[in-house]
Amino acid sequence: MTADVIVVGGGIVGAACAAELAARGMTVDVLDAGGIGGGATAAGMGHIVVMNDSPAEFALARASRELWLALGPQLRERDAFSRCGTLWIAEDDEELDAARAMRDAFAAAGVRAHMVDRAALRESEPSVSHAMQGGLLIDDDAIVYAPAAAQWLLASSTRIRVSTGCAVHSVDAAGAHARVTLANGERRTAAHVVIANGLAAPDLIAGLPLEAKKGHLLITDRYPGTVRHQVLELGYIKSAHHARGTSVAFNAQPRPTGQVLIGSSRQFGTLDPAVEMNVLAMMLARATRYLPGIGGLNAIRAWTGFRAATPDGLPLIGPARFPGDRLWLAAGHEGLGVTTSLGTAKLLVAQMLGEPLAFDMPDMNAFCPQRFAPEHADG
Repeated sequence: MTADVIVVGGGIVGAACAAELAARGMTVDVLDAGGIGGGATAAGMGHIVVMNDSPAEFALARASRELWLALGPQLRERDAFSRCGTLWIAEDDEELDAARAMRDAFAAAGVRAHMVDRAALRESEPSVSHAMQGGLLIDDDAIVYAPAAAQWLLASSTRIRVSTGCAVHSVDAAGAHARVTLANGERRTAAHVVIANGLAAPDLIAGLPLEAKKGHLLITDRYPGTVRHQVLELGYIKSAHHARGTSVAFNAQPRPTGQVLIGSSRQFGTLDPAVEMNVLAMMLARATRYLPGIGGLNAIRAWTGFRAATPDGLPLIGPARFPGDRLWLAAGHEGLGVTTSLGTAKLLVAQMLGEPLAFDMPDMNAFCPQRFAPEHADG
């Protein structure tokens, strides 16, 4: 065998899986068709946030964030890790009620969060519109420059061998070993293969229920102190996971460089990477509602990326087709790939080795890829 495990995909999820496997003493080949930290990893905001759309997502995000907070002191300056916290902004009484419900859910799970009234909001974020009613501050949320962090994870062990510009044509897990055939005809074998290449995963495993969600982002020149926390509107959760068509929601992030990263948008049914000015205009108009002075900042770059999403909004983590399979999946994380990458790696490797999971998970089958198999369609 060329390695104990072959990981297809060198984004943040694949890198996290490789690092966890190597930490368990296994040799790992990482194959990526482009470069390390490309794709959705390069295009995203790099936020590390606890989200509670479902009990399974909440557990995975919470555990993953703790892993990031423990890892943070080891990261380099270029990895741009910052424990800036997240401030969810409430525009009206209904959103304040939603913030209180989030606070209570977080408190019950031991996640630090507290309400911020109008005066405290103005004091902590002077650039935010004074029309906003308050919000919810999640103290320990963070940000990271995910492409650099992926590179750091892959350099963390000599047991990891990385091959870039290395496209995979097919995988075959029948028999005693798993086999990978590269586009150039070369074959490699391993005890296991992990498919962690996002939207490209269905090219290797037919029928995976992954859908592309296009997003736009924009970054400004350096304006230190414009925002101090990652700031989001409380309507973001609805837009992020439930809306169809084109939708935008306010999300701004302070980069350690002093720049402001502004999002976000979601579109379905397109794989065109072009920046669409009408969508960008909608996104910036929404941002102006929350940050009235945003129009005075100099924008230096806008770009798009594609999130890999499943029908139920939860990732595919585990054996690809049946228990005991040598082919594994770690894909479909949508906008939480960076946040949940480290927890995903722990979960996948625990399943692979038949070990108990190191953190609490209310439903161990919540991320099982077989949940979308035809025999489970009515279950």
